[in-house]
Amino acid sequence: MSVVEPRAAEPAVELSVVVPAYNEEGRLGPTLDAVRTYLDGRSGSWELVVVDDGSADGTARIAREAAAADPRVRLVSSPGNRGKGHALRLGVAASEGIRVLVTDADLATPIEELDRLTQELDAGHEAAVGSRAHPDSSVEVHQGRLREWMGRMGNRLIRAVAVPGIRDTQCGFKLLDGDKAREAFADARLDGWGIDVEILQYFRRQGWAVAEVPVRWSHQEGSKVGPLDYLRVLAELIRLKARAVRRTDLAVCGLFVLASVLLYKNLWADLGHGYLRDSLQDQNQWEWFFAVTADNVAHLHNPLFTTAQNFPAGVNLMGNTPMLGLSVPLTPVTLAFGPTVTWALVLTGGLAATAAAWYWLIARRLVRNRWAAALGAALAAFAPPMISHGNAHPNFLVLFMIPVIIDRALRLAGGEHVVRDGVLLGLFATYQVFLGEEPFLLAALGMLLFALAYGLLRRDVARAAWRPLLKGLGVAALTALPLVAYPLVWQFFGAQSYHSVLHGNNAGNSPRALVEFSGRALFGSDATADKLALNRTEQNAFYGWPLVALAFAITVRLWRHALVKALAFTAVAAAVLSLGQKIRIPYTDVVFPGPWRLLAHRPLFESVIEGRVAMICAPALGVLVALAADGLIRTRVRAYRAYRVFGGLAVAAALVPIVPTPMPVQTRPDVPAFIADGLWKKYVGPGESVVPVPLPDPGSAEALHWQSATGVRFPVPGGYFNGPYGMDRTGIYGAPPRYTSNLFRDVRYGAKIPEIGPNWQAQARYDLAYWKAGVVVIPPEDNDAALYVTVEKLLGRPGQRIGGAWVWPLGKDGSTAAPAH
Repeated sequence: MSVVEPRAAEPAVELSVVVPAYNEEGRLGPTLDAVRTYLDGRSGSWELVVVDDGSADGTARIAREAAAADPRVRLVSSPGNRGKGHALRLGVAASEGIRVLVTDADLATPIEELDRLTQELDAGHEAAVGSRAHPDSSVEVHQGRLREWMGRMGNRLIRAVAVPGIRDTQCGFKLLDGDKAREAFADARLDGWGIDVEILQYFRRQGWAVAEVPVRWSHQEGSKVGPLDYLRVLAELIRLKARAVRRTDLAVCGLFVLASVLLYKNLWADLGHGYLRDSLQDQNQWEWFFAVTADNVAHLHNPLFTTAQNFPAGVNLMGNTPMLGLSVPLTPVTLAFGPTVTWALVLTGGLAATAAAWYWLIARRLVRNRWAAALGAALAAFAPPMISHGNAHPNFLVLFMIPVIIDRALRLAGGEHVVRDGVLLGLFATYQVFLGEEPFLLAALGMLLFALAYGLLRRDVARAAWRPLLKGLGVAALTALPLVAYPLVWQFFGAQSYHSVLHGNNAGNSPRALVEFSGRALFGSDATADKLALNRTEQNAFYGWPLVALAFAITVRLWRHALVKALAFTAVAAAVLSLGQKIRIPYTDVVFPGPWRLLAHRPLFESVIEGRVAMICAPALGVLVALAADGLIRTRVRAYRAYRVFGGLAVAAALVPIVPTPMPVQTRPDVPAFIADGLWKKYVGPGESVVPVPLPDPGSAEALHWQSATGVRFPVPGGYFNGPYGMDRTGIYGAPPRYTSNLFRDVRYGAKIPEIGPNWQAQARYDLAYWKAGVVVIPPEDNDAALYVTVEKLLGRPGQRIGGAWVWPLGKDGSTAAPAH
């Protein structure tokens, strides 16, 4: 409990000066004398409130003596040392002034600087804060270099996360409107040095004007601010951010996490054996990406390349999708718990984070009601195309940076902090490159479509925005280019690079796909969706006719808004582009040329599966639904009650049918004991590979699971990746075929074993030598008996049954002689 020295009742004073003091016996007396002398020379009544924060020296005695000599001096005592924030809270609460000045006991900022602050309050500001960082300030005695550097870094952090625009929050010299100061300090909770940030944040939140004022400042020896105090301020900033989070925001984000966990609950239930049924071979591929990235990081290898797959030529990882932006920082998780945990964590956490990011953007910029924003964000993140890619393509599911990039671009258009926002946009774009380039390209296409439509509709906004936006984009490019230049050069010109991946002319959506339900939707079925999609990981539309009808109704109802028109144009344009180069009218033989043909053979776009462009519709539809829901929720007129009920039912009828159901899981094959128990080590020396039969390819990549489950300790030929084929280096899925690998594949899928003579045996020796094979392995699998006969004839000797697999040790030249290792 604090103790306030009694004083006679007096009329409210014009100025209260609050001085927190802890063990200030050596300089409190001169400070009080200087303040009293200065205030006596000014007009108006004043009081001086000294707060003793549990000092162990004579601080309280000096303040008590000053109070005895001058009744305008008061002492407030705290029984123990709680920190500057606690002391100021006591002192301001005890103050009575129309204005309140808080100043440090060392008077690093001379009391005479009060005149500058007073001018700002006279001009209409509610607070004036002294600033050492203001260009017109005068720092007469500097701190040590380390402390000064830490102070600058701390202020930059504070500007970034708490009070942007104020360059120096920690200067202990602030003049505040008295009533507003008492309100702000009563609401404050921090006891330490972070109190300055908390008070300024409160003023900002209330919309009270704050001026930053240049002052004279001199470092005073004996400062109570130590190096650890900077860390304490950081901790208090975290507390401030946590306190600023609304309960609704926490509830919404919690629901997003719950929805993601329920979606992947079957996978989490059996991480040791669970395999997402509809992921084809992509779960094996992605776990391998996470495992090989962790191995590269742990051994300080090039994270952009590996020979663990497609041995000995290797794989250009930057030309594939290892999501280095997550796989690198999650390396400790992968090494400690395995790549399957990383896979499940990226899918579950990435989906929830994406929904939270869309929620933040929609609530920040578009709607008032948080639950309306949550509804729109849920549609943007959990839309059927996203869930389809959630089977196998986390790079198209984990899109939390896209709303952040959109927000920064909108800030650039505002033109306030073009250089700062441009730099941040460049950093955000760089990070997105390492999360996924193709989704970034599609997002950029969506943003361009929206910007063109909105710019034509609101030419006044476009005229004001285009210059700062172009300048900011230039700054962003200059920021990002040095960071992505080497990885992109490696991707397009490095080892195992390729120039495009061709997907054929039938990768566009059927118009029916836009109005049907996906296989994972509550009202959908795999039987219907499978007929209209490339596969279950590429159900890129399937929004369902109720949602399409709702979007049309919302557009008509809110047509007067330029935002709605631009969103509608974006969704329609993306849907039409997603139909591909040829648009076939359902149930007829009528075919029209599609607008995608204008982009299909352009650089970058030539590798895009055009059906994926329909994913752009998801956030556009999400925002439309959020706008409609916000209007319904905020309608309070009784006459519109029926309208609200009907509108709510319409939204529910459109969204409930596409609610995703949990991802189905199947049991994956066990890793053969020959691999899992490390028995292969006896047969594979340095620079040699394990040759699975058949070789891993996009249709069967279980051998990649062998690698990822055992820490990527041996290389394999073949694989599932994007790489070059032929002299023109056209991109293909998997390794360039060889005669022996084709033979293994054909037999695996039921082809008759050809007559194997000297020519086939010589070809096998040649291919095995190319692969630097140390051992050939046939695991238990379909047609393994036929594969055994094939390998036995090729190698001219029977295999050995070791660790549950058939094994043929080889010589270094691919011969059948078993090498000695």
